[in-house]
Amino acid sequence: MSANLNNGILRTLNRTPQQSSSSSSMNESGSSVIDTIRKRMQQMKDELAKSQDELHAYQIEREREKHAREQAEGEIGGLQRRTQLVEEDLERTEERLTQATQKLEEASKAADESERGRKGLEQRTYQDDERIATLEQQLAEAQLIAEDSDRKYDEVARKLKVREGELERLDDRAQRFEEKTLELEEELKVVGNNMKSLEVSEQEAIQREESYEEQIRDLTTRLKEAEQRADLAERTMAKLQKEVDRLEGNITIIK
Repeated sequence: MSANLNNGILRTLNRTPQQSSSSSSMNESGSSVIDTIRKRMQQMKDELAKSQDELHAYQIEREREKHAREQAEGEIGGLQRRTQLVEEDLERTEERLTQATQKLEEASKAADESERGRKGLEQRTYQDDERIATLEQQLAEAQLIAEDSDRKYDEVARKLKVREGELERLDDRAQRFEEKTLELEEELKVVGNNMKSLEVSEQEAIQREESYEEQIRDLTTRLKEAEQRADLAERTMAKLQKEVDRLEGNITIIK
């Protein structure tokens, strides 16, 4: 572009005064267009730098989300281990109940024999009956606790599976946002390269300027959409963290 301007100056020096006056007017108009284009190029460069800063900030935020997700996965693992401990406690309780049932049957047989043999053992038999009733009540309560624990474990497992699916979708959205940002950056580079090669008349420059403004509006719209997606991802992550905290509280209550 500088070489063309120099050639135009040489041609201007070789023209007649009338031609020089007309050419000077055209050169001034062309210089105004070039200045406008240069200003637009500078604006595009500034927007590119801003997009790069936002991309960097997003990448930092994505690392934080990744760390939070890993932490949540660790907490989920702890939750599963605690659930396993609860199941083991239930198994031990069932074993104790089985032993108690066997002892109950033995006590019942002994009570029958004592009832036929000696009247003096009636009081002892009565006490055995009370002990049997207590054991039966404890057995029923233990069975209810075991059933309730099974239901709660199934519910926790289902919710954990749902949260894992939400985390995967969140990661996919973040990946698409990063890809869109890279596309915007490439488009800005293409626009910058196209503007460097501009050498057109005033009318063509005006038309291209309108096209660039349309591209800028489109890029701005895309950037806003990307920011909205990032906000949505952040809100979703906050909801997931609350749900994990609530589930951990439920497991603590079960213990």
